[in-house]
Amino acid sequence: MNYFSLNHNAPRSTFKNAVIKGLAPDKGLYFPESITPLPKSFFENIDNLSYPEIAFEAIKQFVSPEIPEETLKTIVKETLSFDFPVVKLNDNISTLELFHGPTMAFKDVGARFMARCLGYFNQDNDKEVTVLVATSGDTGGAVANGFLGVKGVNVVILYPSGKVSDIQEKQLTTLGQNIKALEVNGTFDDCQAMVKTAFLDESLTSKMQLTSANSINVARWLPQLFYFMFAYKQLHNTHKDVVFSVPSGNFGNICAGMMAQQLGLPIKQFVAANNANNVVTRYLLSQLYEPKPSIQTISNAMDVGAPSNFIRIQEIYKNKFEILKENLSSYSFSDDETKEAMLEIFNNYNYVADPHGAVGYLGCKSYLKNNPSAHCVFLETAHPTKFLDVVEEVIKEKQPLPEQIQSVMGKTKEAYSISNYEDLKIFLLKS
Repeated sequence: MNYFSLNHNAPRSTFKNAVIKGLAPDKGLYFPESITPLPKSFFENIDNLSYPEIAFEAIKQFVSPEIPEETLKTIVKETLSFDFPVVKLNDNISTLELFHGPTMAFKDVGARFMARCLGYFNQDNDKEVTVLVATSGDTGGAVANGFLGVKGVNVVILYPSGKVSDIQEKQLTTLGQNIKALEVNGTFDDCQAMVKTAFLDESLTSKMQLTSANSINVARWLPQLFYFMFAYKQLHNTHKDVVFSVPSGNFGNICAGMMAQQLGLPIKQFVAANNANNVVTRYLLSQLYEPKPSIQTISNAMDVGAPSNFIRIQEIYKNKFEILKENLSSYSFSDDETKEAMLEIFNNYNYVADPHGAVGYLGCKSYLKNNPSAHCVFLETAHPTKFLDVVEEVIKEKQPLPEQIQSVMGKTKEAYSISNYEDLKIFLLKS
C-alpha cells in the first residue's frame, strides 16, 4: 500500500516510510492511496472470527507487503491482549469500554500497534529513531507504555502543564528508560505546533530521525478501526441501525471508525461529541471551518482547537460537505452538562463514566431525539479513576483504584520544563 500527502505536494510513500516519517515533507498527513472494502461475507460471518482475526483482515491491506503476514498476525495478537466489552445501559444506548489495556485508555491499541511496527522496521537499523509526541492526556501514557524498552527508539512526550490529570501525568513521567517527558508552559495546541515545527526543521532532522506517535501517524491512527468492528460483532444481532458517538478532540478515533465504514462495516452514522472545543460542531452548522485556541475543560483529552485529523475525514467523504453531513452529526456540551450526565448515568444505570464518556453519552441522547429507532454506542475512552477528582466530586462515592493506576501512584515524577520551540530544539539536540 502506498500513501499520499493530503497537501498533494509530496512524493508517494510506502507504509514503512509513512510510519518512520510521521508527516509528509509538504507538512501533510499521509492517507492510503486506496481502500478496498472487505467482502460482505466477512461481516456476515463476524461471529465466527476472533478479535485478532478480525483485526488482521481489516488492517492487512494497509501494511502489505512491507510487514509479512505472519509477523502482522503476531503484532495484532500482541496489540489486542485485553478485552473490548460493550455494556448495555438501555434498549437504545450502550457503551464500548476501551480502557482495559495497560494505561486504561483507548490509545493503548494504536500505541501498541505502532510500537511493534516501528520495532519491526528498526530491527536491523543502527540509527536511533526519536518518537516525538504531544498529548492532551491519554496519548502520552499509552505511547510511553507501548514504546517502553523498544530497541533503537527514544520517546519524547510534550504535555501542557496543569492541563492533564494527576494520574495521566504520572503515567507519562515515571517510566524512565527510553521515555522522557517535557512539561510545556502552554496548551495542547502549543505542544502539537512544536511537534509539527520540529518535523519540518531541517537543522534538526538532518541530525536525528524524528517520527510522531500522535494520531497523525498512520500506524497510530488506523488500528483504532479495530474496536468499531469488535463492537459491531457484539451488537449486530440487535437488528437496529448502529450509530457511534465518539468523544472527539483531535478526531483520529472517529476518523478511524469512518475507515471501518469504508471497509464495509454497516455503520449508520457517527456522532462527534464535543466539549467547548467545538470547531467541527460549528462547521457542520455553518460550513465555515475556523480553528480557535483550545479551551480547558474537565474532559481534557478533547481540549483541541485545531483537530489534525479532520482533513482525513474530509478526504474520506471526497471533500463534499453534503456527503459528510449524511455520515456525521456533531453536538457540543458544557462542563456543567457533562457533570449532570455523569450523575444521570450513575443514578439511572449504576455505571461510572469518565467525563469524556459522559460527553459521548450526551451525543447519543441528542442523536436519538430525532432517530429513536437507532442503537447508539458511546465510547468510554478512559477509565473513570483517571479523572478521580471530577468523578468522585460528581457521584459522591469513593472509587477503588485499579492495579494499573495503583502501580504508578507512588512513583516520582520526572519532567523537564520548556516554554517554546527553541527550548524543545535544545533539549532534542542535547539528548
